[in-house]
Amino acid sequence: MKTETIFVEVFGRSPLMKVLDFLITYQLYDYPLTEIAKNAGVSYSTLQTFWNNLVKNNIVVKTRRVGKSDLYMLNTDNPAVQQLLKLDWNLIQGVEEPIAA
Repeated sequence: MKTETIFVEVFGRSPLMKVLDFLITYQLYDYPLTEIAKNAGVSYSTLQTFWNNLVKNNIVVKTRRVGKSDLYMLNTDNPAVQQLLKLDWNLIQGVEEPIAA
């Protein structure tokens, strides 16, 4: 059974959050849309409803084409994405190291 990450626990199980969570977790790799949808636990048609917004806002970037598939990964050069990564890391740290009152 797959356990939820702290990112999804805090921000909800919406398809967008699940996709962002997957891309943050596996930020060093590029994937075709079908694999992103499958690994994030969302349908391909649902992913298509918001994917163009992620591309348009430079949250994700196309890295290469393999056969007929375009591969994408999280755009870690984007300042907004860098903030998301920091937020995710801070959430993880908060779970592992409770803050003393």
